[in-house]
Amino acid sequence: MTGFLHLIVPAERFRLLRGAESLVEYTFNTGIAKHRFCKVCGVKAFYVPRSHPHGVDINVRCLDGATIEHVGVVPFDDADREAATAALRHLTE
Repeated sequence: MTGFLHLIVPAERFRLLRGAESLVEYTFNTGIAKHRFCKVCGVKAFYVPRSHPHGVDINVRCLDGATIEHVGVVPFDDADREAATAALRHLTE
């Protein structure tokens, strides 16, 4: 378990304000998902998910607390990944 608290936003609503020079990209297996890690501490800050290629999945724990008004947590059933992903698809379209 990584402690990553997912917040998926449409790509056009994502803006990295600072720290780009400290990020490195990593891809797994298919290379479709683009994971961005801090090259200093190793935390995964955000990535473009394979399931939502037009979105950005942000680690809420990497956000400045002053930028967040409220975060609601929706459980994700990884045992039925296809249905769980479909239920969230509207968030990034």
